[in-house]
Amino acid sequence: MRTLRAVAAALAMVVVAGCSEAAPGDAADLTKVKYLTAFNAFGREAYAFVADEKGFFAEQGLDVEIAIGSGSGENMAALSSGAADFAPVDSTGYILTKATGKVSGVTAITAIQQKSMVGIMTLDGNGITSPKDLEGKVMGDQEGATTTILFPTYAKLAGIDASKVEIIPVAAPELAGALAAKKVDSIGQFVVGKPLIEKAAGGKTAVALPFSDVITDLYGHFLLTSDKIANDDPELAKKFTTALLKGLDYSIANPAEAAKILNKAQPETDAEIATKELEIMAAYVKGDGAETGKVDAERVTRVIQVLEGAGSVPAGKKPEDFVKVLN
Repeated sequence: MRTLRAVAAALAMVVVAGCSEAAPGDAADLTKVKYLTAFNAFGREAYAFVADEKGFFAEQGLDVEIAIGSGSGENMAALSSGAADFAPVDSTGYILTKATGKVSGVTAITAIQQKSMVGIMTLDGNGITSPKDLEGKVMGDQEGATTTILFPTYAKLAGIDASKVEIIPVAAPELAGALAAKKVDSIGQFVVGKPLIEKAAGGKTAVALPFSDVITDLYGHFLLTSDKIANDDPELAKKFTTALLKGLDYSIANPAEAAKILNKAQPETDAEIATKELEIMAAYVKGDGAETGKVDAERVTRVIQVLEGAGSVPAGKKPEDFVKVLN
């Protein structure tokens, strides 16, 4: 009995000693990084909060601060300056901005959506059901938004006269209200915003004109990081990408749960609207069945060629000027 008691005491000391050491994944061991949402905390942004809540970031040894992004331009500036480490940015706006030298020091490392979510939203009864119907109408859009930047290219490829569409600046939070109040005939809006627009319009049916119907090779958002991280710490980029895409896959497979997680982190969000946004976004994340996050060099080349042909980017640009694929 004395021997058994001695063994038990020794084992207890081992257990206590083990518990006093930090286990892998403890906060002290995690690498801190800062992530910006693409814009605000809409349902389409839930995947980052899901990756955090479900421990996907921690699995990769990361402690991620999720901050609210203010749009493509601001996000790219934050990455370039080192104020943030990762952020999703609309891929087309990013290519247009970088190709024309308006931003540097950033690169794309994966795709969030395989199809662009950029588009124009209107309401049933406004007489707009096709691109041609936009002529003679007024569109509201946030100043500098991707929709406005890309509109001349969209108009040219859709066969409409861009000069016949008046675009007026409307602050992003006021877009839905401006459309509902008939201050504008249409607005620049991601197609996943349909549920939010319909709620603001008192249940009236929203009509979307996705840019991807005309410019078929466009990706949705790219995940961007700084050139410094991509070149000097590719392992960090890989770990972050792995965790974020895991959160993305989980979110589109479980939209209602993902919306609740988002609402828990950002109580001002509407979980019902967020669920509907994620349901719509699923088709854009997977595209035609492509692997989540996949970026194809040939497809990026076609996007560049379309933009170059429309006079939106200078000649001679290559996929590697915009995307660093991490193997």
